[in-house]
Amino acid sequence: MGRFDQVRVNLRRAYEQRLEKARLDREAAAAEAEAAPEEPVVEPPTPLDPRHPSTMSRDDAEIPRGLRLTAAWSWRLLVLVAALAVLLWLVGRLRTVLIPLSIALLLSALLAPMMGFLRRRVKLPPSLAAFLVLITGLAAVAGVLTLVITEFVDGFPALADKASDGVNQIQDWLTTGPLHLNGSQLDATFAAATNWLNDNRGSLTDSAVSTATATIEFFALLLLVLFVTFFFMRDGHRIWLFLTGVLPTPARDPIRRAGEAAWHTLVAYVRATVLVAFIDALGIGLLLVIIDVDFWFPLATMVFLAAFVPIIGATVSGAVAVLVALVDEGPISALVVLIGVIAVQQLEGHVLQPLIMGRAVSVHPLAVIVAISTGVVLAGIIGALVAVPLVAVLNTGIRHLVQHRHEPPPDSVIISAD
Repeated sequence: MGRFDQVRVNLRRAYEQRLEKARLDREAAAAEAEAAPEEPVVEPPTPLDPRHPSTMSRDDAEIPRGLRLTAAWSWRLLVLVAALAVLLWLVGRLRTVLIPLSIALLLSALLAPMMGFLRRRVKLPPSLAAFLVLITGLAAVAGVLTLVITEFVDGFPALADKASDGVNQIQDWLTTGPLHLNGSQLDATFAAATNWLNDNRGSLTDSAVSTATATIEFFALLLLVLFVTFFFMRDGHRIWLFLTGVLPTPARDPIRRAGEAAWHTLVAYVRATVLVAFIDALGIGLLLVIIDVDFWFPLATMVFLAAFVPIIGATVSGAVAVLVALVDEGPISALVVLIGVIAVQQLEGHVLQPLIMGRAVSVHPLAVIVAISTGVVLAGIIGALVAVPLVAVLNTGIRHLVQHRHEPPPDSVIISAD
């Protein structure tokens, strides 16, 4: 056999071996496929109606899309309303506890700058710093109340005489003025008022008893507020960390940051409200001093305290100042006080609040009115006092959560546990 024939035989033998190897591989793969269990082929579900791919049944497909969307929104809104109703019911049931906590939170925000000064600059321990701040605040409040009550007691007899003279002037005006009421009609009106007082003397006595009970409850509430305020100032940060520690791990840091932002908003709100209230009281108090109206200091103090209830507080305190000026100095002085009160309110609403509070604690006037009304219904005057700060805090916290939420990217893979 020549060399050429030998090469040709070797090539043919290699080709046949390659074919045999490929055949054996195919048979082995076929044997493995027969031995393995067959997996069912899952076909994607086809919609029942190609016009409405989101429906789950043929009956749903027959309902108009607008009606289905309205029904979906309706039951979700009903769930939200039911949850809000349950929340308001719980607040009403627990208001004896929630009101002291809210007041203590406001006081802690008010005293936080002084607390921080004693901790950072003077290097006092937390307990001693909180105690000194609380005692100083109590002394300031007690001193102001003592001055107000003393001046009110000293000047009340003179004001009562002037009020009696004012009532007589009003009676003369009703008789000789455009109404032309006769004396018998006025006497009948005053007699009816006297009879009503005599008939309701028992209920008035019961009211006095209930007032005494309310006074005892007030002092108990005051002690609870002071106790809670002390621990809020001393351990506020640790309390917040403990409360957020029970949340799921992914929610802890966002809630903590939102709470810190809300706390800064509350501190800014209380500080700005105190400054605005001081400016209002100073302006109206100086006006009352210039006109020589009695009780100028108690009235200025009332304006200061009422300024903590936005819109409504300034209106009520201003009306009281105008009435006292009317009884004390006459209609001209009352008109001057009315103009001054309106000017101070306009200055507060258009200059002081936007300038001092800024956008961080800005709340729409409609939200303020609704919050105050809800607070009055749930907890009276104290509810009106804490309603607006609560709305401001919630506004800041929710906005912080919405602006800083982390969403997965659109191309991320979500692995199901099924």
